Amino acid sequence: MQNLCPRPILQIQRNDSCYPVRLNDLYDPPKQLFIHGDAHLLNMPMIAIVGSRAASSSGLCHAAFFAQALSKAGALVISGLAKGVDGAAHQAVLRLGQGHLTAAVCGTGLNLTYPREHVGLARAISRQGLLISELPLGAGPKPFHFPRRNRLIAALALGVVVIEAAEKSGSLITARLAAEMGREVFALPGAINNPLSGGCHKLIQQGAKLVCNPEEVLEELIFRKNPI
Repeated sequence: MQNLCPRPILQIQRNDSCYPVRLNDLYDPPKQLFIHGDAHLLNMPMIAIVGSRAASSSGLCHAAFFAQALSKAGALVISGLAKGVDGAAHQAVLRLGQGHLTAAVCGTGLNLTYPREHVGLARAISRQGLLISELPLGAGPKPFHFPRRNRLIAALALGVVVIEAAEKSGSLITARLAAEMGREVFALPGAINNPLSGGCHKLIQQGAKLVCNPEEVLEELIFRKNPI
């Protein structure tokens, strides 16, 4: 955990015009959001990419591949700034350069970064997208913060793509919440003996759409480049 370099952090109330309308689908929408970056991006069409913190090398490659393809199609790629799949998705979008956007929903106050090794990544996201939190400044990482963070990712996204997930992965929380709010859930299949595919296979059994390439996600969402 480490402080970010000082930059303006905006506080948005639920009655503000730029408050994301999709958060109102939650039974407990945040009364306020803290934003580090371009607040006008909050109502762009977002697609979430989530998965294991301990992702395999192929999982990291898949996260980057999907993230770049979805970004090139005009989506804002949203994730949770965690190690593994989250970080790979954010970094892949940033590598595309200006005009390609990513957002991170954080489990801390926005003047802190967790995990500590993602300080540079968080700074880059604040310049080429935005950081989002419902937690006040100074709030450190607590175990119960991350399921709450996941519900914001699920609500903000049009759909959630799960790259790799064990059967007890926090990514399954994001997927379940997304499904409950009527969002589309997508999962990549894997080898039957790979524990990091167990959660994805479970999601597919429960009705998530099996996808092998980003075009299948875009077609299912009838995705257009204009903001919704």
